[in-house]
Amino acid sequence: MEQNKNIVEEEIVVEQKHHEFLTENTDFEMRSLDATCFNESELQHPWWHNFKYAFVGLLFGILFVKAEVVSWFRIQEMFRLQSFHMYGVIGSAVAVGMLSIWLIIKYKLKTIYGEAIEFVPKKFNKGNIYGGLIFGFGWAITGACPGPLFAQIGTGATVIIVTLLSAIAGTWVYGKMRGRLPH
Repeated sequence: MEQNKNIVEEEIVVEQKHHEFLTENTDFEMRSLDATCFNESELQHPWWHNFKYAFVGLLFGILFVKAEVVSWFRIQEMFRLQSFHMYGVIGSAVAVGMLSIWLIIKYKLKTIYGEAIEFVPKKFNKGNIYGGLIFGFGWAITGACPGPLFAQIGTGATVIIVTLLSAIAGTWVYGKMRGRLPH
């Protein structure tokens, strides 16, 4: 009985420290709602459960390579308005995503672990335009976006490692400067 009381007291102290951290770091609390979707799952899984994600990632990479979605030449054709191929792939993905979100909301679908899926509205701001332009210019110049970077490297286009390192550096710089950027 005494042990249970100590555990409860420790949990209360941890919760109070967490609350103090959030109130001291209001930027952190603001960020939690600054995303289109976020995961508040408290479930703990063994490390080997991650193999399912690696398997799906490998299949996704193979699909991208076979469909020529990671092809630098296809991406350049898209930006030069010379081919419909990439517009068809991207348009199909947008349509499937819209349909999926509509079904999740309409039927209140849950995750495979039974957790509710919540979509938080995100306010539009001018930073979205700047970020989209920077992303688009980088995509056009390098012929790569974050999704297929690893598949491109896997096909032997090792020069894309420079793009990968640049994407990581850009993400780090954004994280450091986020508070000073317009949001």
